[in-house]
Amino acid sequence: MTVMAERELQSAQMSVEEFERIAESAARETDDTVRFEFVNGRIGVKKVPDGDHNSIVLWLMRQCMQGRPDLDLYQGQGLKVEEYREGRVRPDGVLVPRRHFAGHGEWADPAGVILVVEVTSYDSDTDRRDRQEKPVAYGAAGIPFYLLVDRADHTVTLFSDPTPGVGYRDTHKEAFGARLTIPQPLGIELDTEELKHYVD
Repeated sequence: MTVMAERELQSAQMSVEEFERIAESAARETDDTVRFEFVNGRIGVKKVPDGDHNSIVLWLMRQCMQGRPDLDLYQGQGLKVEEYREGRVRPDGVLVPRRHFAGHGEWADPAGVILVVEVTSYDSDTDRRDRQEKPVAYGAAGIPFYLLVDRADHTVTLFSDPTPGVGYRDTHKEAFGARLTIPQPLGIELDTEELKHYVD
C-alpha cells in the first residue's frame, strides 16, 4: 500500500458496517495474518506480534492465573468501544470472568471486561493508538483498567477510574522491574522484573 493510500485510509470517515466488511475480507484473504482496528473513524493495522510481544502477554496470563484463577485472559478478542460502540479494537489481552465470551461474536460488548492490555510495537502508529487513542476509547467504554506495557519506554502504565467522554482519570506508571498493584475489582500485584528480558 502506498503512503498516499494509507493516509487516505486513516483520514477517511466510514461507517462501522463498512469497516467490518473490510476487516472480514482482509481476515479471509490473508488467513487472518492482517487484522484491522477502527478507532476515531479511521482504520488502523494491528501489527503481527513478535516473540517478545507474545511472551509479555503469556507473562501476564501466568500472573493473572496465579492471583485470580477464576479469570481468563483472551487474545485477539474484538471489542466494541468508543461512544455508542462505534469503534472496533483487538486488544493484545482481555481479562474477563471465565467463559465470559462464550457465545459472543467477533466484536463483543465490553460489559464485564475487567482489564485490557496493549503491548507496544515498534511502529509509527503506536504512540497515537496505544498511548493516546486507546486510553480514551477503553475508559469511555467503562473498562475498569487498561494496562499498557511500553517496550520502547521500558514501563508499565495502569490506567484506572474510567469516565465516559474523558477516558481514565488516574494513571500510575512504573519502570520494568517494579511491582505494580492493580486494585479491586482485580486485586493482584504484578512483578514486572521479567519484562526486562523482552525489550530490544
